[in-house]
Amino acid sequence: MSIESLDNKFDIEFEIGQNGDSAITLNFKNEIGETLTKNILLIKDSIADLINSAKLPDIIPAYQSLTLYYTEPLDDIEKIKNQISDIVKNTLLSITKSQQNKSKTSTKKIIRIPVCYEAPFAPDLNTLASFLAITTKELIEKHTNGNYLVHMLGFLPGFLYLGGLDESLHYPRKNTPAINIAKGSVGIGGQQTGIYPIESPGGWHIIGRTPLTLFDANKSKPTIAEPLDEIKFYAISSKEFIQLESQARN
Repeated sequence: MSIESLDNKFDIEFEIGQNGDSAITLNFKNEIGETLTKNILLIKDSIADLINSAKLPDIIPAYQSLTLYYTEPLDDIEKIKNQISDIVKNTLLSITKSQQNKSKTSTKKIIRIPVCYEAPFAPDLNTLASFLAITTKELIEKHTNGNYLVHMLGFLPGFLYLGGLDESLHYPRKNTPAINIAKGSVGIGGQQTGIYPIESPGGWHIIGRTPLTLFDANKSKPTIAEPLDEIKFYAISSKEFIQLESQARN
């Protein structure tokens, strides 16, 4: 299905399919980017406003999809698909481009995250720089020069899926994942960069670490960022890392 705005300022293409007994997924064909992420979040909000949360407790956005998890098995799937299609259509046709931007970018934050790119916090920095045929200084400069859009959260609690990594830093993930990646580790994997919010296994190349806490389940807002926020990394020394880590603990 293709939907175009009344003023022809934006359009979106998607398909709806059943996902198990009690879920459906909207798959969007548009290119991954800020515009699509905004549209997906607008659609998510509209669905949440119009459908009782007791029936639809979870709506999960991703790069190019939106999955709706219902509490009961979906008996009349075609009726539900038509209902969701109508919501999507009405959402996108009722807004102008300026309204779309205002509705979400007004809450956009720019979050600066300190990263120590020194040993022992950057075990893969030298190797990755060698793979990319650049110096470690160039790698750090390219990484800190980026503006990274938060598209979604997932994989681990508080893990930020970031867009905007310099193409010259793209490199495949490790063939053999590491068993334990330290909390706060900053890595590169494929076309993405990201931060491990908790200790976990992982296959990304670790080029640094932040002393900040990215996820705290005891806070009203447990994550450091939300979709459509922007992340900026800046380099710190190992001495500064220790100081900031101590402050965070206290």
